[in-house]
Amino acid sequence: MNLLVFLIPVALLMGALGLIAFLWSLKSGQYEDLDGAAWRVLDDGEDQPED
Repeated sequence: MNLLVFLIPVALLMGALGLIAFLWSLKSGQYEDLDGAAWRVLDDGEDQPED
């Protein structure tokens, strides 16, 4: 029983941190250009001039 007193607040804190991180990523625009990331994976980069 004493272990639950420790584990429940830890689990709630970790869930809150995950939610805060997710909301921060939404606010900072991490999910704005999903199609661009998909096309960058397929691009081999050969069209760029070499130095």
